[in-house]
Amino acid sequence: MIDRRKLEAIVREAGRIALAGWPGDGHALDHWEKSPGNPVCSIDLEVDSFLKQELRALLPKAGWLSEETVDEPARLQETLVWLVDPIDGTRDFIRGHAGWAVSVALVNAGRPVLGYLHAPARRREEGGEFWSGEAGKGAWRNGAPLSASRRPELAGARVPARKLAPEDADLRLVHQPNSIALRMAMVAADEADLLATLRWGYEWDVAAAGLIAREAGAAVTDAFGRPLDYNKRDPRAFGVLCASPAIHEAAVERLAGRAAQFSV
Repeated sequence: MIDRRKLEAIVREAGRIALAGWPGDGHALDHWEKSPGNPVCSIDLEVDSFLKQELRALLPKAGWLSEETVDEPARLQETLVWLVDPIDGTRDFIRGHAGWAVSVALVNAGRPVLGYLHAPARRREEGGEFWSGEAGKGAWRNGAPLSASRRPELAGARVPARKLAPEDADLRLVHQPNSIALRMAMVAADEADLLATLRWGYEWDVAAAGLIAREAGAAVTDAFGRPLDYNKRDPRAFGVLCASPAIHEAAVERLAGRAAQFSV
């Protein structure tokens, strides 16, 4: 059995390391683009290195898949795999905005069983936001149980985005953190009703938050309404849809044409 208290301490320390270099507190930061439009910073790499060392020591037989580590095909032979995004929401991190989080999930046979998000720049008076979920046992933020949105109809649904397509004018915008994990967590906390993306994304972006949202009662799929699988040879999926269960099917239907177009 994994020592959950030690695991939580590792994720919290990763958040502390990230916060210690966050420009929002006035720290200088080296950052660059891995590819056009794909930023990374020195703290991404520092947190990734720390987590790789500590999580592998905690569970030596587990595989490893992280945004900031070269992929190791050997992970495909492992039943247990760590999925890590050392800083999800790097753009907000670099800008000194608070919409970023450390994301850590443990996957067993393709399904997340433990998920943690640490957003230490948010709710500073409470020591940050610490989200956790465990398969079959629930989800929590700062120790308080989470209950996801139960909105019964799509019209009027709260969506964490900066703008809406004309055909979505019946939806309602709410604040959008850069971190997709935090946007999914908003559905888990009933602070949003629907999160949808229509682009290719990676397992490390959504594994922890997807478990947290699902354990809080949300429906979580890809953009086509299909289950999300993890530790695949190609660690991508097209889109993510995280929603109140009652509006999930309607959201899939609304997005079907756009999803088919953009996924080609």
